Amino acid sequence: MENILTLFGINLAAALGFMFIGWIISLVRRNVTIADSFWGIGFIIITWLTFFTADGFWARKAIISLLVTIWGLRLCLHLTFRNRGRGEDPRYASWREKHGDSFWIVSLFKVFIIQALFQWLIAAGVQYGQMSRIPEHITWLDLAGILIWTAGFIIETAADLQLAKFLKDPANRGKIMNLYLWRYSRHPNYFGESLIWWGLFMIVLSTPWGFWTIISPLLITYTLLRLTGVTLMEATEFSGNPEYASYIEQTSAFILWFPKKNNKL
Repeated sequence: MENILTLFGINLAAALGFMFIGWIISLVRRNVTIADSFWGIGFIIITWLTFFTADGFWARKAIISLLVTIWGLRLCLHLTFRNRGRGEDPRYASWREKHGDSFWIVSLFKVFIIQALFQWLIAAGVQYGQMSRIPEHITWLDLAGILIWTAGFIIETAADLQLAKFLKDPANRGKIMNLYLWRYSRHPNYFGESLIWWGLFMIVLSTPWGFWTIISPLLITYTLLRLTGVTLMEATEFSGNPEYASYIEQTSAFILWFPKKNNKL
């Protein structure tokens, strides 16, 4: 238990330190949006610190670390290119306006420290899953987790690419994206991300007492649904849009599902 607490403590310090660097950069640039790019990389740092410190079954450690790295790098690149040249994200810009001259210190706690804490908590599974030597072989839970992760990664990546292509076309300015995966979910990218973390949980579930790390997929799913994802986006970016209101009536908010037959979009 002492080793577990020590490892978790080191990873928390690393996450906080990494986000502190992000905060310094945001002060220089006067743009907090860099926190989005740091999100996925923070998980990679936590995961590989665990990989080189924990003495769990090497194959499971490698699987977890590679899956998190692939996901984190893709997400970082996607968000970095998406935000490039667009100025500060409207969420952060509104906070900057609200807090005025004190936003420089408010952003440290409200954006970067809270994000580091969420990273650390959500990464509880990928930390704990690398600590156990038992079972010292790949199980059906590991394989099921890899399959679920793969499905989530494909869905999230495809949804992001589809939306990027749609937004790039000037003819679609002001229109609602309701094609391909977006026809079956208003937020297929978020659904894919949740599957990624449920897949990682399945892998960790193969280790003794791994079930307690269900807090990881539950927390990321709740965050995507209620905090920074579905609820926030639909309350800010699409509020008052009659076309989007119709889209809401016809389309699943999260899970991929068939649209209602009277879909007029």
